Amino acid sequence: VTVPVLPPGSPDLTVLHISDMHFTAGQPWKERWVRKLAALEPDLVVDTGDNLGGRDGVQPTFTALEPLLARPGAFVPGSNDWFEPSPKNPARYLRSADGHRLQYGPRLPWGEVRSRFTAAGWIDLTHRRTTINLRGVNVERAGVSDAHLFADHYERVAGPVHSDVAIGLSHSPEPRVVDAFAADGFSLVMSGHTHGGQLRVPGYGALVTNCGLERKRARGLSRWPAGGYLHVSAGLGTSRYAPVRFACPPEATLLTLTARPA
Repeated sequence: VTVPVLPPGSPDLTVLHISDMHFTAGQPWKERWVRKLAALEPDLVVDTGDNLGGRDGVQPTFTALEPLLARPGAFVPGSNDWFEPSPKNPARYLRSADGHRLQYGPRLPWGEVRSRFTAAGWIDLTHRRTTINLRGVNVERAGVSDAHLFADHYERVAGPVHSDVAIGLSHSPEPRVVDAFAADGFSLVMSGHTHGGQLRVPGYGALVTNCGLERKRARGLSRWPAGGYLHVSAGLGTSRYAPVRFACPPEATLLTLTARPA
């Protein structure tokens, strides 16, 4: 995916977006595939959460991401990094997301995962704002906690952008959060959570997004009405209680940031 957000004359930058891996034990094919992504040699790796599919997913997560942890990276967590999934009636997702009663399973060892990510050099952007220089381009990065659980506190990272380009991270692409990033001048917001709809109807698209986002933005790159771009990853996994995708293959995305037209 190409995103024209850099100042004129800037060199291209590549950003690898991974999300919603939902790792459990016994998924060696997924581990091998994610490991191979390091061959893309991205300038920056962005992980927008839901790495874990259960307590048994901790080691597979590190096995898969090990080669990518050697590259500059940043991350925010999703709800499935904190809590194990629990069995639910799949039909509940056909109702409005506002009507869902949030259900939490047992706590997961997110602290261990976070510590190992940061020890490798990745930046936890949960309510944090930092700048990194990549190929001479100053890239501002900020993130919030999972907006689907109303754990986002954008006011902690709010403020105008003063760098060449700014990227915002939120596991769930709730419109209120994307609007806030856009109002501050962020050129690109990156999210996951939707699984691209997970079950898509050819010619119609996603049935639901499981958040406040409209269906047509359930996956991929789109221009955001308030300014900038939104990229939503369809993700690499599913809940262990709903291990089915239809017309929505798993994905990771390499975004090439290019210069804006002069």
